[in-house]
Amino acid sequence: MAKLLDKQRYKCALAAMQTVQAIDRALPVLHSGPGCAQKLSDTNGSSGYFSPNIFPCTSINEKDVVFGGVKKLHSTIDNALKVIDADLYVVLTGCIPEIVGDDSGEVVSEFADSDKPVIYAPTAGFKGNNYKGHEQVIDAIIDQYLKKSDTKQKGLVNIWADVPYQDLFWLGNIRELEKLVSELGLTPNTIFGYNRGIDNINKIPEAEFNLLVSPWVGLSNVKKLERKFGTPYLHIKTLPIGATQTSAFLREVGEFAGVDKEKVESVIKEHEDYYYYLIGRYADLFLENRVINKQFTVVADAQYALGITKFLVNDLGLVPAKQFVVDDTPTKYRKEIEEEFKNLNFGIEAEVSFETDGYKIHEEIKTHDYHGYPLVLGGYYEKEVTESLKGNYINISWPVQDKVVFDSFYVGYAGGIRLIEDIYTVAVQRFN
Repeated sequence: MAKLLDKQRYKCALAAMQTVQAIDRALPVLHSGPGCAQKLSDTNGSSGYFSPNIFPCTSINEKDVVFGGVKKLHSTIDNALKVIDADLYVVLTGCIPEIVGDDSGEVVSEFADSDKPVIYAPTAGFKGNNYKGHEQVIDAIIDQYLKKSDTKQKGLVNIWADVPYQDLFWLGNIRELEKLVSELGLTPNTIFGYNRGIDNINKIPEAEFNLLVSPWVGLSNVKKLERKFGTPYLHIKTLPIGATQTSAFLREVGEFAGVDKEKVESVIKEHEDYYYYLIGRYADLFLENRVINKQFTVVADAQYALGITKFLVNDLGLVPAKQFVVDDTPTKYRKEIEEEFKNLNFGIEAEVSFETDGYKIHEEIKTHDYHGYPLVLGGYYEKEVTESLKGNYINISWPVQDKVVFDSFYVGYAGGIRLIEDIYTVAVQRFN
């Protein structure tokens, strides 16, 4: 029996066009019905060199359903190569061509000798959400574009994190991960954001190892890179936010990369000294406001739900109510993620629910006894329910509709300070 899914927090796999868009000078070419690009794009930071309004699209119709749309796809790719100056063209398929059986991969193969690379990813909505679509795009780059390298660059590290644009803080977060890794004397390599792109993609096979900072998104990609290029990977499940997790992150990366322990500890000490200096300046504020939020709930994808929960418990000493993971995490990853929610300081464990129905989430929030005002960090959907409980609300996950983010971030020591600023700015406004 069909069920109504209320306030879902993800899009269909075709929204992987945003993953492509996040690669500098990469162009999505859509084999789909008209309007998909506009419906799947966000208005926050999704313009730029290539905007969804100019993505080439076959705009297939009823006639193409009957007779097939491969000819239209061929002409769309051909004209995109002639008209639009890009470095990488990524064909993404919607539901209709996948249902009627268009062989999009065969059409793309006809452009193998083009001056610019053309690759293809099957991203029909019924095959999964945009988290899986993101992985499909990375798989397409690995399988159809990358070549084996006979050389490895000493200290070169490919960094992979969460899904661009789905995470509004993606740009700032990955830049901060780059800075942290570079402070260890390593050379970070990422493919998303300003001045990254095809040159950095070409370096992927030359890396000494892949660093995945994500509970599950991208794990299949780094395993494929290991099989194809023999590149080992380090999987860190928790997004490092604040001193506790960031110091643990640096130690784990340093040990895996063989960095001298004294150097690692020196980097950590410099950051922690400043971090706790800032915390100490506002210790009275934290103590006076502890009565406001005794318990908190995070409603976000696995990456933010886990990272923020550990930060609020380990660094701020708050107590977790139930946490909600809303990215439709594949079942095979859930057990390990649940264990991470039990791996908190002070013997504290957090209960986690993998739930995609916003109605059910809100009902649980409304019926839970937070022993005071709740602190809820989630999507814009949580604003109304938190206000009804007279709680404090922070919009940290999709959909984000009450803030503009250019390159702000929550990762690392500095990111933890920014999150504290956001939380306590809301808290002190209660008294004004």
